[in-house]
Amino acid sequence: MLANQIGYYSLILGLISSIIIIPISLKNYPQNNETINRKIISLSFFQFFFVLVSFIGLVFSFINSDFGNETVYNNSHTTKPLFYKISGTWGNHEGSLLLWLLVLTFFIFLFLVKSKSQPKKYRILTLLFQQIIIIGFFIFVLKTSNPFNYLFPTPKEGLGLNPILQDPALAIHPPILYLGFVGSSVVFSSSLAAVVQGYISKSWANHIKIWILISWFFLTIGILLGSIWAYYELGWGGFWFWDPVENVSLMPWLSLTALLHCILVLEKKTILTSWTITLSISTFVLSVSGTFLVRSGILNSVHTFANDPERGLFILFFLFFLIFLALIVFFVFHKNGNHETVKINFLSKETSILINNWFMMYFLSVVLIGTLYPIFLEVLTNEKISVGPPFYNKLILPFLVPFLIFMTFVPYLRWIKSEYNKIKIDIILLFILSFIVSFLLFKQFGFESLMISILIPFTFYLFLITAKDLLSKNKKNFSQKVSHFGFSFLVLSILLNSIFSSEIIINLKEGETFSFQGGAIKFHSLEENNGKNYKSIIGNFEIYDDKNQSIKLMPELRIYNQPSIVTSEADIKTTLFYDKFLVMNSVKNNEYFNVRYQLKSFMIWIWISTLILALGGFLSFTKRLYEK
Repeated sequence: MLANQIGYYSLILGLISSIIIIPISLKNYPQNNETINRKIISLSFFQFFFVLVSFIGLVFSFINSDFGNETVYNNSHTTKPLFYKISGTWGNHEGSLLLWLLVLTFFIFLFLVKSKSQPKKYRILTLLFQQIIIIGFFIFVLKTSNPFNYLFPTPKEGLGLNPILQDPALAIHPPILYLGFVGSSVVFSSSLAAVVQGYISKSWANHIKIWILISWFFLTIGILLGSIWAYYELGWGGFWFWDPVENVSLMPWLSLTALLHCILVLEKKTILTSWTITLSISTFVLSVSGTFLVRSGILNSVHTFANDPERGLFILFFLFFLIFLALIVFFVFHKNGNHETVKINFLSKETSILINNWFMMYFLSVVLIGTLYPIFLEVLTNEKISVGPPFYNKLILPFLVPFLIFMTFVPYLRWIKSEYNKIKIDIILLFILSFIVSFLLFKQFGFESLMISILIPFTFYLFLITAKDLLSKNKKNFSQKVSHFGFSFLVLSILLNSIFSSEIIINLKEGETFSFQGGAIKFHSLEENNGKNYKSIIGNFEIYDDKNQSIKLMPELRIYNQPSIVTSEADIKTTLFYDKFLVMNSVKNNEYFNVRYQLKSFMIWIWISTLILALGGFLSFTKRLYEK
């Protein structure tokens, strides 16, 4: 109970620190010296410190199973393993919002400490805009999502955590994803501050790129962890399902990727300033929108946390306020100077980045419409629909072809102007090789879709081009080459996965065998086992291939004690070229079990390629720190 009280009052002190920062900052802003008042730095530290104490207080409440705390009561249980007691701190609505607040206060303190070379007024304005966001989240947490509400009399036992959230990948997925989301808030605040100060310049671009890289890197890793978790925990047997909550993390990633490319142009030439600011604002707005959609309960997904109209309304009004504030700042203070009318040569890296942004915005628009359209339709007509993979495939796949073609020659373009006097023979040879490989694959396996047949050669070509650039002796822009290779590897892996994967869904009982073309599935027996907070029924299966070689797979059904929920745990055997994925579910009032066996080709390539993609951003970030 003491940890609960300390946590609550620390949260109050954190809000008071935020409020005090504003008048001191406004007083220090017009002063002609270039040094920020030390009180501002100290208050920013105390603001972070108080939220940290509050968060630690909530962690201790979970560890000690303090069921006098409503959040602990709703999301924990005495039999839950210690690791999941700790991760349960942010595995719920209230705790996750407190984590958001913790990262917000930490990042603005870090910004103040690490931006001493920047103009004082710009730093203070960034702090003020960030405080608006922080105070908004303080009020939101205290008014609608207080993680320290008391329960009296104190229950002896809690309700437990949703079993599908009791997983190592999901335990670290939200904090990493939040680092990406909240990192975009610093980009948002600094963009507005730079607009007010007329500081949108090469120097500002060079400075803010660090925060864009931080946000992009953590968002990429966060999405990867969420995808891996969904693959093996939910039993879907795939890496992406266009689930609405998956989409709300993808949208800011697409916007952030466009911004990351755009800031490269601004580092070289003072152009595209309006577009850079627009992307900075859009990225954070999409991040907050994702929070609104998940926390309000509007979206129907396994990922959603809450269903509280008051919370939804608060975030919605707060979101509109931030958008309105950003628009006022943009239209009142942003002045389109002559630099906006500078001509850009068609054959230049600037043009290639602009076209890259167009593609990203198209993909973003498709995901945005596919996510929000069902919501608006339900509000207007009370009709529920779901938008699934066919919608996204039909709208995105045709545009992937020109996008991939475009990406193959981008590395050879130069800043300002490029000349194509000679066509290199190795580029032609790689182009021919990619079509030969595609033809051989088509002849051997055949492709059901015409679009896949068109995509295959250009995907191979992009992969070969980026691999050639990565292995070349010229290590200039090495981090970008790593990311581009990771992206081409990812697209190739996804394409091969979609072509060569197969699935079998059957009902079996103990002792039965099901034969299929190329193999058989034998259901040997069932056995029971007891975990710390669940009982499991384990199926013993043997999978035979066409050479009569076999492997054993043992999927589980877990019956958790609190809450009383049954989950399916897939068994997956991973090799370099494929995953053998088996999951079973009980058929109600029947001795049969529903068995789904999938051969998922090149799954590990998808995870590795995404890591390589993120590695490029990390290398770019560390290189910039080294240069500093």
